[in-house]
Amino acid sequence: MPTLLLGAAAVPYGTVLYTLVVFLILLALLRKYAFGPLMGIMKERENHISSEIDAAEKNNAETKKLVEEQREMLKQSRVEAQELIERAKKQAEDQKESIVAAAKEEAVSIKESAVQEIQREKEHAIAALQEQVASLSVQIASKVMQKELKEEDQVQLIRDYIKEVGEAR
Repeated sequence: MPTLLLGAAAVPYGTVLYTLVVFLILLALLRKYAFGPLMGIMKERENHISSEIDAAEKNNAETKKLVEEQREMLKQSRVEAQELIERAKKQAEDQKESIVAAAKEEAVSIKESAVQEIQREKEHAIAALQEQVASLSVQIASKVMQKELKEEDQVQLIRDYIKEVGEAR
């Protein structure tokens, strides 16, 4: 029987041929029943991982887009807030100016009213003084006529009445 020399041992061809046929049959069976489904599972796993990576990249892109939109909205909000502050400052300044103008007008009005009141009181005092002087003049004239005094006596009498008027005030 022919043999095959492998290393130091001799193996008959039939055994080698038989082992080779069994190995090929086992390989065919493994390919059909084990490697096929295993490769299918591996392909399915590869597709699943690929779709997960695509989904993650898509989510990452959407997240970046949303972050950018949020930043833009934040910038816009800051601009609007600044505009509101500026408008409020301007309104406050306008209100301040109108209050100051109204206060000045009121002060002028009060001053004019006070000046008019002082003028009326002055005129009233002058009229009262004129009345007293007229009354005193009439009294002096009547006393002068009654006494028919000399000129020095009349001067003295007028001085006395003027003194009385000064003390009465």
